[in-house]
Amino acid sequence: MNLTLEVWRQENSTTPGGFVTYTVRDISPDASFLEMLDVLNDDLVRKGEEPVAFDHDCREGICGSCGIMIDGRAHGPQKGVATCELRMRCFNDGDRIVVEPFRAKPFPVIRDLIVDRTSFDRIIQSGGFVSVKTGGAPDANAIPIAKNAVDEAFDAATCIGCGACVAACKNGSASLFVAAKVSHLALLPQGQAERDTRVVSMVAKMDLEGFGSCSNTYACEAECPKEISVSNIARMNREYLRFNLITQK
Repeated sequence: MNLTLEVWRQENSTTPGGFVTYTVRDISPDASFLEMLDVLNDDLVRKGEEPVAFDHDCREGICGSCGIMIDGRAHGPQKGVATCELRMRCFNDGDRIVVEPFRAKPFPVIRDLIVDRTSFDRIIQSGGFVSVKTGGAPDANAIPIAKNAVDEAFDAATCIGCGACVAACKNGSASLFVAAKVSHLALLPQGQAERDTRVVSMVAKMDLEGFGSCSNTYACEAECPKEISVSNIARMNREYLRFNLITQK
């Protein structure tokens, strides 16, 4: 496959950026999108040019670090996969592909396609943890939990914190990310110790970081590589209401 790439290049968050056109040739349809970028960078290095900076780690759809916008969509055109899992057979020979970083105020550009997502870490630090001693695996297995609660908690816990929900949302909302973290802890007995304060702390931190509000367009669910349901946002709202009702008594 021969492709034309329009890649966003930006030295850092304080300097202006712009698109630069590149051509890549003889790309295997079975290559991942990141492997295609590797080929581009190898060619740039051979020419003595600066390679394109992009974030990655596991390349197995687990770490969540590889998120970029591809033709205006977070992680690209294929549903339910991260950028590292996207295969070039999703494109056609001769295509022109636009590649740019996630666009959101709380995600400043570090360089080229890499953005700073430490705002997510600060939200987690504000309340997305369990302080009680839960013991080892045998202890956890000894606690009876309803299967539907376990399934829902696991589905929410699959969030990899990639930020696609934020990039896809017209408001730059992190509600799906926060809701996923709130949900899986609220559904399990280990998360009950901080249940009454967790949601308030995390939502307040989300607002403080500059993320927008949810307006229920479902764009976050549509672009989430783990296909996490917006029903978790409804649960987060219920948890928030629950806290307010408790504190008013």
